[in-house]
Amino acid sequence: MSPQRRSTRLWSGVVTAALVAFSLSLAGAGQASAADVNNAKNAGFESGLTNWTCTASSGATVSSPVHSGAAALKATPAGQDNAKCTQSVAVKPNSTYTLSAWVQGGYSYLGVTGTGTTDVSTWTPDSASWKQLSTTFTTGSSTTSVTVYTHGWYGQAAYYADDLSVYGPDGGGGTDPTPTVPAAPAGLAVSGTSSSSVSLTWNTVSGATGYNVYRGGTKVTAVTGTSATVTGLAASTSYSFQVTATNSAGESPKSATVTGTTTATPTGPALPKHAVTGYWQNFNNGATVQKISDVQSQYDIIAVAFADATTTPGAVTFNLDSAGLGGYTVDRFKADIAAKKAAGKKVIISVGGQNGTVSINDSTSAANFANSVYSLMQTYGFDGVDIDLENGINATYMTQALRSLSSKAGSSLIITMAPQTIDMQSTSNGYFQTALNIKDILTVVNMQYYNSGSMLGCDGKVYSQGSVDFLTALACIQLEGGLAPSQVGLGLPASTSGAGSGYVSPTVVNNALDCLTKGTGCGSFKPSKTYPDLRGAMTWSTNWDASAGNAWSSAVGPHVHGLP
Repeated sequence: MSPQRRSTRLWSGVVTAALVAFSLSLAGAGQASAADVNNAKNAGFESGLTNWTCTASSGATVSSPVHSGAAALKATPAGQDNAKCTQSVAVKPNSTYTLSAWVQGGYSYLGVTGTGTTDVSTWTPDSASWKQLSTTFTTGSSTTSVTVYTHGWYGQAAYYADDLSVYGPDGGGGTDPTPTVPAAPAGLAVSGTSSSSVSLTWNTVSGATGYNVYRGGTKVTAVTGTSATVTGLAASTSYSFQVTATNSAGESPKSATVTGTTTATPTGPALPKHAVTGYWQNFNNGATVQKISDVQSQYDIIAVAFADATTTPGAVTFNLDSAGLGGYTVDRFKADIAAKKAAGKKVIISVGGQNGTVSINDSTSAANFANSVYSLMQTYGFDGVDIDLENGINATYMTQALRSLSSKAGSSLIITMAPQTIDMQSTSNGYFQTALNIKDILTVVNMQYYNSGSMLGCDGKVYSQGSVDFLTALACIQLEGGLAPSQVGLGLPASTSGAGSGYVSPTVVNNALDCLTKGTGCGSFKPSKTYPDLRGAMTWSTNWDASAGNAWSSAVGPHVHGLP
């Protein structure tokens, strides 16, 4: 987070070049006849990349996110390659077809060549959720096949595509086989619990396009992926669950039954509706050296920076820098944490920073992470964990690790995240996926609105850091992408010394908070609605704040606590 511990690499290369918009005048586009079919093969990527060719090995199939079924295409642009995936589709001459696909993630293009008339294309900028692209084309008098394609854009994030169709007269190339009723899901297991929810996972079922979740024999939710969280449950109560697989042919038999038991209702002081988070430096980098007891009372969550990696994959430990902190002893450190907690504050351990090398990429490292963090919580009295890994995270296994930790620590566990701006531009990114995966146990995501350069807002426009618009338009992506307002916070440096770039005055922070919660103080961007439950703000760091006379917390703290 600091220049000494945080990466100051600028993400200023957001695409601002003009992109071609296609204006098409198409003849012969009429109503589809009863004989029209989807002429594309393996249109949902359920058979991997069969029938598809992707440039530079840019394409792969993934199980999440998917629009339907068990798979989707993920294609990643790199260098001078735009991740183009193509398929040759048999068509009839002198016929009109509708080309469509569902896309998500980075810039996504859909088009067709070799029509014998006018080749067409359509596109969309970054999309945080599934969005359908569609266009029509007419074949020439001798056209019997066309090439359909998807591609991304140079230097942009990976895109996802699913359920592509070339709908029109049967070209004779054959279509995907008619689905059969899928088998019952196997491997149903409880992956996590809270005082009001139970999370479930199960194995993918071939040919399934969705799954139904049953509680006590009654259907409670339907999902497209192989996990679900059932909410609205009573604390300290056991529930039985089953899952079925579905597709257009019908619903499978129910799976084996599993039982999940919710945890007890949390005890102790609750986190305020609006909270201020501050990072406390376990090292001396020129900022004011503090004990935990010195941290300004406006901070509701104190994130101790940082835990250290061990030689065991995924495991972390904590080493108090007693020498660098003027002889601060472990016993005094523990006592200060206990005193802050008695005053209603939360103290958590942060994992990562610029030098953080913790990697969680399989079930073993996920278990090691959960076990080691829980051990630190018991040793020092930490209330939870902050995820501040700068080199990307594996959503599958980080989710697994945090759910395992939640099962050990109970529903009072505090989980925060501090992703960089680039990590929250799309729900397809690992950080965003993880946050959504653990939404039922997540406390707050305090994205870093600094050291980033220009970025896209939720309206598709580019905003430069250091303005109210940058804060509000980027927060909007998280708010519209699935996070609850109470899980969104604004992360800013406490002073010009706290980060390489992106510092804004406390007045700008407060204006952005007002814009998002009350609709006042906005710049040129104004969100379509207000979010009065917005959690609050975060700063790097309490030490740099103290070096500046606590100007940040003295201005932002009371403002956060006075929000509606």
